[in-house]
Amino acid sequence: RLVRGEDVKPGAVVIDAGYNAGNVGDVDFDTAAERASLITPVPGGVGPMTIATLLEQTVDAAARQLGV
Repeated sequence: RLVRGEDVKPGAVVIDAGYNAGNVGDVDFDTAAERASLITPVPGGVGPMTIATLLEQTVDAAARQLGV
């Protein structure tokens, strides 16, 4: 885990976009959640938005190449 609870400023919003083996992110969720006002879980956090944005950008790029 790259980000520990003591690394989080009290009241901060933590968005954990990391994903590692064992279905864990880059943030130590339990200790960071004690200090953060909001925190995204892993899994079940920002992954779906990441995939949706990637698909949207892929469709946009294809449309530009096809001139539509």
